[in-house]
Amino acid sequence: MGKPKLVISTGAGISAESGIKTFRDSDGLWENYPVMEVASADGFRKNPELIHRFYNERRKQLIEAKPNPAHMGLVELEKDYDVYIITQNVDDLHERAGSEHVLHLHGELMKIRSIRNPEYVETLDKDHLETTPATRGKNGDLMRPHIVFFQEAVPNIEPAIELVREADIFVVIGTSLVVYPAAGLIQFVRPGVPIYYIDPNPASTAGIPGVHVIKEKAGKGVAELAKILGHKINFRNWKK
Repeated sequence: MGKPKLVISTGAGISAESGIKTFRDSDGLWENYPVMEVASADGFRKNPELIHRFYNERRKQLIEAKPNPAHMGLVELEKDYDVYIITQNVDDLHERAGSEHVLHLHGELMKIRSIRNPEYVETLDKDHLETTPATRGKNGDLMRPHIVFFQEAVPNIEPAIELVREADIFVVIGTSLVVYPAAGLIQFVRPGVPIYYIDPNPASTAGIPGVHVIKEKAGKGVAELAKILGHKINFRNWKK
């Protein structure tokens, strides 16, 4: 018999402990930019130079960030569980921590894709972080950030729903449960499957039966989750 399938939906709260600002914080990423100017399809058509510059700055921030205890704790859980992560985050901290299965709903900051052919994607490296409206891929196409803008479809939502339907345990970490379609994933959990929700300021889970709320930041919450699941971790090695 295989390992139980542990499906985890992560949001901005898990990356916040790595120093990456969330969009909704009072000093967050939207502070100096109206959201629709830097993260919408209309904004990209109107001012692609601003969009490229905005994501260039985010990549520079990401390069300085490191995975935190929450990311590392999820990797530890792979010893006992078949772990799949569905993330709303565009950073690569889950991958850098060592998580094997990560599905990005809103794109990936360290990647760019062809404007002409969305299936053509290239990965940037730390020595080549900046792009402009004139940036071309190795295939000669003009490129754009590999980000799902507002007003665009979320291509990975169907694979995400399928993962949630297959979960033996479902966990939500660091998300407000208000950004759709990701917020709706919890509705696809099979009846009777345990649900854990880790967030220091959890949203209401009224109408969702059987949710165990862990009112903590991501790092401490993942440590508590591991204990609940009976997983043995040497917390001294990674707990803040």
